[in-house]
Order: sequence, then structure tokens, then C-alpha cells
Amino acid sequence: MSLTKSWYTVDEATSKFGVSAKDLLHWVELGMVRTEGVKGNGFLLNGDDIEMKLNLIPSV
Repeated sequence: MSLTKSWYTVDEATSKFGVSAKDLLHWVELGMVRTEGVKGNGFLLNGDDIEMKLNLIPSV
């Protein structure tokens, strides 16, 4: 069991990881970031997947 939060709303993920909502949703469409449904509230994004994706992007 993780002791840190690992599922985020799009707004929370945008704020925490500094990634645009457009990019996050694109990664979801490509299957790079898992989601979890929340009754009546849309879905949550997996923070571990976002961190892995960010670590794969080379720094400029």
C-alpha cells in the first residue's frame, strides 16, 4: 500500500506535475496514463504513470 497519494484529478495533476491538461488527456488517449472512474465525478489519473512519462521526456 502506498503512503502517498497516487491518483489525481486532471486539475490536481496539472498543478502537481506542471503538465497541461491537453497533454495529460493526450497521454490517456495513447494509453500511457491509466485512469480510474469516480462515480459522478469523472476520472482520476495515475500519478506514477505521469511521473514515468515525464522521466522519459529528454530535457532541452
